[in-house]
Amino acid sequence: MTERKKLPIGIDIFEKMDREEFYYVDKTEMIEELLKNRSEVNLFTRPRRFGKSLNMSMLKAFFEIDGNPALFDGLKISEKKELCEKYMGQFPVISISLKSVEGLTFAATCAALKTVIGTEALRFYFLEGSTVLSENDKKMYRQLTTVGTSETGLFDMSIEVLTSSLKILSSLLRKHYGKPVILLIDEYDVPLDKAFQYGYYDEMVLLIRNIFGNALKTNPNLYFAVLTGCLRISKESIFTGLNNLKVLTLTDVRFDEYFGFTDTEVKDMLKYYGLSGHYGEVKEWYDGYRFGNVEVYCPWDVINYCDLLKADPNALPQDYWSNTSGNAMVRRFIDKADTQTRDEIERLIAGEEIVKEIHQELTYNELDSSIENLWSVLFTTGYLTQRGQEGKKYRLTIPNNEIRELFILQIREWFRDVSRKDGETLNQFCEAFPEQNPEKIEEIFSDYLWNTISIRDTASAKKENFYHGILLGLLGYKSNWLVRSNAESGTGYSDILVEVPKNRTGIVIELKYAEDGNMDAACEKALQQIEERDYAARLKEDGMRNIIKYGIACYKKNCKVVLR
Repeated sequence: MTERKKLPIGIDIFEKMDREEFYYVDKTEMIEELLKNRSEVNLFTRPRRFGKSLNMSMLKAFFEIDGNPALFDGLKISEKKELCEKYMGQFPVISISLKSVEGLTFAATCAALKTVIGTEALRFYFLEGSTVLSENDKKMYRQLTTVGTSETGLFDMSIEVLTSSLKILSSLLRKHYGKPVILLIDEYDVPLDKAFQYGYYDEMVLLIRNIFGNALKTNPNLYFAVLTGCLRISKESIFTGLNNLKVLTLTDVRFDEYFGFTDTEVKDMLKYYGLSGHYGEVKEWYDGYRFGNVEVYCPWDVINYCDLLKADPNALPQDYWSNTSGNAMVRRFIDKADTQTRDEIERLIAGEEIVKEIHQELTYNELDSSIENLWSVLFTTGYLTQRGQEGKKYRLTIPNNEIRELFILQIREWFRDVSRKDGETLNQFCEAFPEQNPEKIEEIFSDYLWNTISIRDTASAKKENFYHGILLGLLGYKSNWLVRSNAESGTGYSDILVEVPKNRTGIVIELKYAEDGNMDAACEKALQQIEERDYAARLKEDGMRNIIKYGIACYKKNCKVVLR
């Protein structure tokens, strides 16, 4: 069998994408569309892990003087001969990524920003020996690249120089080459996100506003600029007075197919690796995002799952997207949810749509000001997607199984944290099990269910899993109890087995979802399963002297507990 190319996991630098070695989904037609429809400053907002960095690297490789034209041989853009002759390798390019610009303090973040810009400036070391630049020009260049100390950071750049750094560098490159500069800024909003989290947001906004103002608004040396990020930060916040800005958001039909994989591209990839039989689960788990008029898959997820399937054709889909960074936004949203919002979350998890007005231009200070703004942030960061408009509002839905499972996980963690704030009630609940008090268990568990976000999934098994997870989290409060989930016992796997040291008490719990609302019958079915499959066997083997068996049925936000 012919050896297949490797999947490019984690490769976001176009020059590293050796197409003899790695599988590449061709997005080079974006270059032609950008040249035809660009503004002087172009901002693309897309969720993380949708190929923004790789596309920015592609633009740099295409336009940069002294680049490698062979990188584009055989790709779609190479068919545009006149365009390539006119633009390929014809411009000085400044390319920076702000994804690593973060710190606990404003000073630490400034040092990180100086490192990014200073390192990029060092790429143009030849400016020191340029016969075109004056001594004053070279002095300005050295201000960008002077090595710093432990106190100043890697580069000893003053705030004044940092503020003008991109404009200075573009001026020097324009003068050296006699050609205007293309400026690429990837993940432009990361420093603002971190500043918001760590409490120096106002200082960071002022610095970024000044850097961008100098580089993008009053810069005669600029040919055009491209910025990418997750959020569209309010124009009044950092883009003040920038009248040459074109913002291309998730709802814009322009450039809609260049971030993320289309259905055809995914089918081609699966076919190439002999994995076409897995198309269904790939689509259910990783498709569903809608950018403009195109439905796309998350590339990071598809690539990682295909790589896993190559090694193990029986592997189940996994959650790759949430592991790339924290999911504080979903948790913040759930924390703020009132009764109506919780109902809307339940509807979303069940696969329904909700209609909301979306604000795609916000400041970070506005994110927590209302639950309506958090709906907007969940949409722009990829936790929700749209299925069309109703007037000025959008029909929002969870895009796929991966994000649905992420919501469920966050709900469980939120519920665990909230329930443990009332340790007295939680302890009463746990102790009611060895005390053989089904009425108390039923009373408290019903209260917990009433106050949490439940699952309305059409599959009973998924509903049972949700209630199972809630109950397991509650019982986990007793640190000296041994609580097992889905443990092998007798002739099957019991939902929950508990070993209580006091009196060496063993507890068997089987949970059912009463699809028809008949919780008495569901409890009886659970108890019969405990007996027929001898789920108590494991407890007896472990030396438990007293065995207690519970059948628990749940229906929506109600429960029934029967002891045997």
